[in-house]
Amino acid sequence: MKVMIKKFVLQVLAFSLLETMIFAEEEKSNVVNLTVDQAVEFALKNSNSMKSADIDLAMKERAGKYGWNVLLPSVNATATMNRSSSDSLESKGVPASMQTESLHWTGIVGVSASWSFSFAYIEQIRIAKKNYEVGQLSFEKSQREIKVNVQKLFYGLLLQQENLRLQKTSLENSRQRYIQAETNYKNGAVPEIRLLQAQVAYQNMKPTVSKLEKEFMASIDTFAFLIGYPVGTEIQLSGSINPEYIEADYDKLMNLYSSCNLDLQNLDKNIEIAKMGLTAANLGAYVPSLALNYSYTPMLTNFLDADKGGYPSGGDWKDLNGSFSLTLAWNLTNLLPFSANRQQAADTKATIQKLEVNRNMLLENQKINVRKAVNTLVDAREQIDVMSRNIGLAQRSYEMTARSYRNGTTELLDLRDAEDQLNKAKLGLANQKFNYISALLDLETELNVEFKKVSDEAETVETVNENKGE
Repeated sequence: MKVMIKKFVLQVLAFSLLETMIFAEEEKSNVVNLTVDQAVEFALKNSNSMKSADIDLAMKERAGKYGWNVLLPSVNATATMNRSSSDSLESKGVPASMQTESLHWTGIVGVSASWSFSFAYIEQIRIAKKNYEVGQLSFEKSQREIKVNVQKLFYGLLLQQENLRLQKTSLENSRQRYIQAETNYKNGAVPEIRLLQAQVAYQNMKPTVSKLEKEFMASIDTFAFLIGYPVGTEIQLSGSINPEYIEADYDKLMNLYSSCNLDLQNLDKNIEIAKMGLTAANLGAYVPSLALNYSYTPMLTNFLDADKGGYPSGGDWKDLNGSFSLTLAWNLTNLLPFSANRQQAADTKATIQKLEVNRNMLLENQKINVRKAVNTLVDAREQIDVMSRNIGLAQRSYEMTARSYRNGTTELLDLRDAEDQLNKAKLGLANQKFNYISALLDLETELNVEFKKVSDEAETVETVNENKGE
């Protein structure tokens, strides 16, 4: 009996353990692990801003694809049933005694087609296609903005996570010191003031760590929403703040990539569109347009007359106003300097001048931003080298101070100062690495280039050249 009870208990425990493992696995499956590349890829597919950019691009693509529809003729078809009054028939010489219901009714159908052509239409078609090119640039800019923003947010969260980790480590160290002080106090090795100091230091750190943890979770929720995950999705970040260093030379970068700037390309396209609009306005003013018109309007009468067996006879068809015309039109009003056409052309010229001024301003602003990013990269690289060495010194100082504290030769305040200095050094290093990554992303945005890809392509070219040499 005891053996059976023992087996039953073991089976229950095994089932409970299996159920717990399955539940834990389900909970684990709800956690999303993301690297920075995965976060960018997901955001490009699911973020609301990219969905909006997709719609805008599709609209401009459709407009560019069917811009030629200005050359389509206008075709209209009409059908009319008309009943004349008795007086109207009498005025046409049909006495009242001879009027039948059929004579009152007529059926009229009409087909008309018109087609016009102006050389300005050619420019309109070109403008529609150029607008699609502008849309592609805007879409590419939206993609790059998403990439940069997501990467900055991702590394910013890693920095926030590192700060939280350091604070949790300090909290755990404070807790261990409190436990040690409590044990030493009970053994009579330290006075009560030592215990109280350790306890106060431990309790004071708890709210700070709790606040940092809540702020980090709120940042994770915001990040999940921005890249397209449902609010409340638990995300774990996989990665570290380790930048890939480049040789940043201002003059070389400007010579190679200055013209690649997306805003600059967009502005150049808009200048081209404005110039096409000016050409279209001039063609509309100085070149006549051609118009072709054709119409066919048959009329059916007496279709209600009955003959054999009481069925309608089919009536009589007559052509009313069938015609074809070819017209060459020239709006002479558009030649007047104060006409709407000429004023629109003057406004377009002013717009072109304004866009060219904006282009010069953009070039100067680009120089400022690139120089600023390069200086930040150089400064951050130097700070990273210095802080990497300082961390080793701060670590040794903390370990020596902790050893002295355990031996009772150093005060708690000195130990906490040493720990704070170590944490500041670690956080400062992570912060400078983040600054380097952020400046590198800004530089890539300004020059519309990814330096990692450039480096990979350069290595590929060198390998190909070496193989050719062999």
